[in-house]
Amino acid sequence: MDKYQEQPHLLDPHLEWMLNLLLDIVRDSDSPPALVHLAFKFLYIITKVRGYKIFLGLFPHEVADVQPVIDMFTHQNPKDHETWETRYVLLLWLSVTCLIPFDLSRLDGNLTSEGGEVRTSTMDRILQIAESYLIVSDKARDAAAVLISKFITRPDVRQKKMADFLDWTLSTLSKSSFQTMEGTIMMDGMLQALAQVFKHGTRESCLPYASTVLVCLDNCKLSESNHTLLRKLGVKLVQRLGLTFLKPKLAKWRYQRGCRSLIANLRLSTQDEERQIPQILASDNDEDYDVPEEVENVIEQLLVGLKDKDTIVRWSAAKGIGRMTGRLPKELADDVVGSVLDCFSFQETDNAWHGGCLALAELGRRGLLLPSRLTDVVPVILKALTYDEKRGACSVGSNVRDAACYVCWAFAHIFCTITKIKSSLFSLIPINVGTFPHGIDILTTADYFAVGNRSNCFLNISVNIAGFAEYTQSMIDHLIDMKINHWDGVIKIKVFVCLCLFFFFTAGISFATLLGKIYFCSFLTGNWQWLINDSLKNLHLISNTSRQHIKEAAVSALAALCNEYYLNHQGEADPVLQDELMKNYISELQNTEEMIRCGFSLALGSLPAFFLKGKLKLVLDGLKAVTHISPKDVSFAEARRDALKAIAKICQTVGVKAEASEDDVICKENVYQIYDTFLDCMNDYTTDSRGDVGAWVREAAMTGLMELTVLLTRNHPELIEANVCKQIMCCLAQQSSEKIDRFRARAGSIFLNLLYFDSPPVPHIPYREELEKIFPRSESSVLNWNAPSQAFPCITQLLALPTYRYHVLLGLAVSVGGLTESTVRYSTQSVFEYMKKIQNDIQAMDSFSETLIQVFEDNLLNDRVSVPFLKMLDQMLANGCFDIFTTEENHPFSLKLLSLCKEEIKKSKDIQKLRSSIAVFCGMIQFPGDVRKKVLFQLFLLLCHPFPVIRKTTASQIYEMVLTYSDIVDPDIFDEVMTILSDTACQRLSDLPRIR
Repeated sequence: MDKYQEQPHLLDPHLEWMLNLLLDIVRDSDSPPALVHLAFKFLYIITKVRGYKIFLGLFPHEVADVQPVIDMFTHQNPKDHETWETRYVLLLWLSVTCLIPFDLSRLDGNLTSEGGEVRTSTMDRILQIAESYLIVSDKARDAAAVLISKFITRPDVRQKKMADFLDWTLSTLSKSSFQTMEGTIMMDGMLQALAQVFKHGTRESCLPYASTVLVCLDNCKLSESNHTLLRKLGVKLVQRLGLTFLKPKLAKWRYQRGCRSLIANLRLSTQDEERQIPQILASDNDEDYDVPEEVENVIEQLLVGLKDKDTIVRWSAAKGIGRMTGRLPKELADDVVGSVLDCFSFQETDNAWHGGCLALAELGRRGLLLPSRLTDVVPVILKALTYDEKRGACSVGSNVRDAACYVCWAFAHIFCTITKIKSSLFSLIPINVGTFPHGIDILTTADYFAVGNRSNCFLNISVNIAGFAEYTQSMIDHLIDMKINHWDGVIKIKVFVCLCLFFFFTAGISFATLLGKIYFCSFLTGNWQWLINDSLKNLHLISNTSRQHIKEAAVSALAALCNEYYLNHQGEADPVLQDELMKNYISELQNTEEMIRCGFSLALGSLPAFFLKGKLKLVLDGLKAVTHISPKDVSFAEARRDALKAIAKICQTVGVKAEASEDDVICKENVYQIYDTFLDCMNDYTTDSRGDVGAWVREAAMTGLMELTVLLTRNHPELIEANVCKQIMCCLAQQSSEKIDRFRARAGSIFLNLLYFDSPPVPHIPYREELEKIFPRSESSVLNWNAPSQAFPCITQLLALPTYRYHVLLGLAVSVGGLTESTVRYSTQSVFEYMKKIQNDIQAMDSFSETLIQVFEDNLLNDRVSVPFLKMLDQMLANGCFDIFTTEENHPFSLKLLSLCKEEIKKSKDIQKLRSSIAVFCGMIQFPGDVRKKVLFQLFLLLCHPFPVIRKTTASQIYEMVLTYSDIVDPDIFDEVMTILSDTACQRLSDLPRIR
């Protein structure tokens, strides 16, 4: 269930059957108590994930359900803390069943028994249950409050029990104290119940009691309590009382933007208003009505709540102010706005500023802040957007800035104004799309999680957004006006680096302007060399961006900074700074965040040669570690790709010297380690929700292999061993025969580049002459590897070359058994054309079949290969590719193939794999001897498979097979066999014994 926490609505299609399945256990009288509780526990977990309000409507709520649910409480012990989930769910269930549209007294019959004893009525039993669970210490207390709100507001119960219940509730509140744990629990239950009653009850039924409840609540002095939830419940109840005092009518003076209609505004109203929409629309909108004097008391308490130290209390108070103001006359509503603005005095704490912002946002969102008030409100919000107070060694204000952005969002929706993005970037605050230019791009870059890191905001996100001309100047102004004099030295550093990056990566900023800012910053700090140092340490963060031109500029900037500031007269790096930077960069290569690994990998790849001198082995080992796949970082394909890019770039930077030190250059000591890294990554086939992300890694590995091989060929070709060259060309041939067009094209291009490299030729390429015939030099430049119709006829010819056969066959298996129509068609045709050339040559067929079996065996249970491989086998068997082996009983190829197919599907529940294997088994019926018997036995097992679709597919395929191979079945029983096969496909799972 935890997987559904972020999108619980995905559970909705399954809620009903899960609920019914668990309730069947609950209702079964033979179920042991432990099992019943387990069922209720599972129900609670589902309720917690989806929310009880959605779940309530799914509970059975017929008249017949009332008594059984009530009776279940007789077996419950409120003090048993191990089974509270059972009581919680039962209370929710009872809150639904108690809503039956009949007077509850009709369920009682005669309450007096023959012995003269009087039974407790259904109404009293439910009330006793609810009251008893309002004072328990577990979560059942919350469900009891829900039950009360549904039950006590019923017309029949309201007349008889509501007054007594409220007396009991207020009496309990008055006698309880939040100074004790027991008192806190009881007050919590009473406040929850009252808040729910005044939320769901009609105004007419609740109004007579509202004043009494308000007086009692005042006497409780909840604002003095240290318990946040009690203060929150107090504020919530106060606003419910305030809404009860006021008539449920919407002020006609509300500001409505453009096509915003009254109905749109009604969506912002409370639930009781929504139930009374017809009354509101029909009511007189004259605002000259008397406002009860209690309303002033309510608003004062809500204003106090705005200044509470806990956000959840301020938030509830803000919503209460918004809801109540919408029912007030214009003059009184304006007074409320004025009182809210008093929260923004600099004598007030950040709590008051935060609460004031939330209240203004709620007022604005509901159209209760008229344009005439904007001259007072906007200056306050601009101050709130940059609110920052130093307290000791830290600062406060992020909560205020966050709330101020919420105000801007609300105003943007109602007044169509553009809020200030700059504050959100440099204050760790998320932004909204609203009506911003480039809003989608900005929101994608500056999402909620991205802005959580201050360095990321200054050094990455800000640069991305400053690239949009509409925002560049205002962001610069904000940095200069508000941040460059910041009390925190770290912020000053970030500001300087950010201004430098604006110069590097955005248009319209002159160097003179930047220089002036640098001098100004130098004046403030006395020495700005340390700012340059910080730039060097943090520029890697820019590499995290998804915008390619910024990423490329970032790595160039890092190299430029190193060359400018850290190259001494001897042409060497400062050893202290070099050690510090390398230690920092290499340690971050194993960071748990993928984008940080990407940034540091690219940063290492961009360093100049003098900075890498003496540290090359350390850097290469660190980058190689990034390319390794482990369970915790299997999805970090982008990090592996960027690490490979960095290794390739480092090789070009440091150069090659065969006999030199592996700490300085590429040499015979480290070249094979680098080749191994690239070759290992050619087998990265990681997939996730984005698809074959391993392809990014394979592409980087291919490119790296080409660049390194060309570098060695030009300088030290003796370092390229024959076996290494063979592996490179075979891996490229495999990639050139696979199914993804773009990566096939890249592999094919690199394959031909290495084949025809002439300065000098790459040594040890296997079958060079044969390859040059298959891929003539004159045609290599026009061969379109992206087009399956051109690529596969060429690459399939490599099957005739033993060195390449295994890898090409491995790649073709994925293409022939793939899903893309054009890829499947042309790859299959090309394989069949090759098979026609050799199908009568027993020696060639033996060699080919051995390789085919080896590919299957090496990739057994590897679904990426084995499933399409089975599809390819089916095509080949159906096309008669192995007819030459059918003349010999029990040919080794057929026996081995049958054994591998059986092993592949053993205990498998993969429908696609099983269906493909059925086709292969049916195709293998052409092999004579024991193989045919074993194949038939395997098919009989599949006829009895638990999955109906597998039984149906098997029966259908055998049916066709019997018609094709008439010698399988004796003519005397042919009709009976065909009838059995027809019936088998339609049998239920319960009929499996008879099927067998």
